[in-house]
Amino acid sequence: MVAIRIEFDDDEQYERLKELKKHRGLTWKGLLLEGEKKVREDTPE
Repeated sequence: MVAIRIEFDDDEQYERLKELKKHRGLTWKGLLLEGEKKVREDTPE
């Protein structure tokens, strides 16, 4: 297993992402994977 440490620019950025994570019922890993999926959908090959 690989561990990753995420550093946020400020408390506001952290709180915004934490609320999104909570609202969607995700873990931090789940939020990251959802973000990856969205980037892949929005980025042409």
